Amino acid sequence: MPLSHLPGASPLTRMADGTIKQVNPFTGTQVWTVPGRGHRPLGLASRTPEPLAAPNDGRHCALCHLRYRETPPEKARLVRQDADDGEQWLTLHNVPSERLFDQVAELRRIPNLFEILSFDYWHANYGYDMSPEAAEAMRSYLATGSGREHVLAVVRARLAASGVSDEGWAALGEEERLEPARAFFGGSHDLIVARRHYLDDATHDDALASSGSLTPAEHARYIGFTVDAIAATYAANRYARYVAVFQNWLKPAGASFDHLHKQLVAIDERGVQAELELRGLRLNPNIYNEAAVNYAAHHNLVIAENDHAIAFAGFGHRYPTLEVFSKSAEPLPWRQSPDEVRGMSDILHACHAATGAAVPCNEEWHHRPADVDVPMPWRVMVKWRVSTLAGFEGGTKIYLNTIDPWTLRDRVVPRLEELRERGRIADMALASECPAAPNALRYNPALG
Repeated sequence: MPLSHLPGASPLTRMADGTIKQVNPFTGTQVWTVPGRGHRPLGLASRTPEPLAAPNDGRHCALCHLRYRETPPEKARLVRQDADDGEQWLTLHNVPSERLFDQVAELRRIPNLFEILSFDYWHANYGYDMSPEAAEAMRSYLATGSGREHVLAVVRARLAASGVSDEGWAALGEEERLEPARAFFGGSHDLIVARRHYLDDATHDDALASSGSLTPAEHARYIGFTVDAIAATYAANRYARYVAVFQNWLKPAGASFDHLHKQLVAIDERGVQAELELRGLRLNPNIYNEAAVNYAAHHNLVIAENDHAIAFAGFGHRYPTLEVFSKSAEPLPWRQSPDEVRGMSDILHACHAATGAAVPCNEEWHHRPADVDVPMPWRVMVKWRVSTLAGFEGGTKIYLNTIDPWTLRDRVVPRLEELRERGRIADMALASECPAAPNALRYNPALG
């Protein structure tokens, strides 16, 4: 049973020698921070950056804007449209193959070529099939020579990666070749891909465009587009009990491409994390305030706050973690107001900006599962992948996190102060400037 469910239990204990023992209040994960192990440099191993011959040529990886045809047909894209009253942003759905290069998309939603839960998984286990809208999108795309050529090329690449030889491909009939394409239009595992691979002014290959290098407005569009995609995924797959959202930044954090993107994966279970939290939530409806935000505030771990979100140095995680909680009374992000989503985006963006592009990290989203009847706040974890799990962790299930929550706070807050002074992040309260009021989260209607 997670420790937060036991009376008098403390998630943080400082030993006489300086060792800090942590217990995650929701999962019971045990973490120790031992003195002397946290002075290692962060980020990737240093190397000499290579000059870029053409930083913005749009061909650095398969997610870049001049290689659109190397990925499956997109489901949606966000584009800028000039108007008399200033710029506007428009979401286009199911752009035809012939129009893919009409403009450079700010953001794209594309199917993952190698799904975690495949279209066949949903079809075989639940009888799931494409919606009429998805079926029509597929028919329209394949109706043109350009669209059919694009789809067949991507299917060929996918089958080749699975070991299908040239001879095996040649032996397939047209219908057999197009069968895997159903996953492109009706699948439930998508990528949200940002425009840039490198910064616009990049001269060397260490100037990757990360979440923190976006402007607050760009990041807000990135978050809003992702939130809309979650809602669309639930609407398209009636059997999805949860849509997992995550971002792997850099290869040590699991990224296949060093190109900014998020992933959305529909699954047919709530997930272990949600199940553990639900047990505690049913016993204590105010558990997120009491065991997370209030506890962090009482131990001076809050790092940033605005009207709609709050961030603190997390505890009980295997890696140094910045936790960002929405303060909205609405637990589902796609039902929150634009101001609430923007407030969440601004705090999350600040966490990434303070982290820096050189630090591998995972961004994990948590929201209330579709079939849960109790409110759970939308929150996002930014986990710094700066250590490697080894034999000690495997043998004891006690994890060594080299940076304790207070050290994490002390690394991040000065950087946020500098970024705020330079106008690189949105205006927000930092550390001691944050309000000291308890129960900052309004997700529980009983709290008023």
